Amino acid sequence: MSSSYAPMSFHLETERLILRPWAASDADGLYALHTERGGDPASLERAREVIARGLSTAAATGIALLPICRRAEGDFIGYCGLTVGRSTLDEPEIAYELFQRVHGNGYATEAARAVLDAAVATGRRRLWSTVRTWNTASFRVLDKIGFERDHVTADDRGELVWLTRTLP
Repeated sequence: MSSSYAPMSFHLETERLILRPWAASDADGLYALHTERGGDPASLERAREVIARGLSTAAATGIALLPICRRAEGDFIGYCGLTVGRSTLDEPEIAYELFQRVHGNGYATEAARAVLDAAVATGRRRLWSTVRTWNTASFRVLDKIGFERDHVTADDRGELVWLTRTLP
């Protein structure tokens, strides 16, 4: 882990949500989320591998994607956190993905605000996010937490918009 940054808190709480480290019991929920997304074939074993790799990466880098659970219901509804992604450990990406059944309730924005505060507490000066041009909901979340469009690139899946936010 870079010595110039404090590790991010892996336990975040908001009015309605709890973000915490991954547990083996989250594999079913992550598998269901990957299945809903489509794309590369999801499997329960793959979900377990993603969780194990995420825990290992978090220990090494001090940043993580964290499962999101609703306080009242106690159910897994997605994840949000910091990742190197297409960026760097010094200026990581904020990323989130939630089940479609909970879209439109402000959960992504609420979780992203908590992660933004956690990023500030690490001492980082800037975050990135990359979003596919069709993902209107993600653009709305990022706009609400102060991200601005920086540039557009393209890959084999189409255009990718890069957004950035200076901290704090």
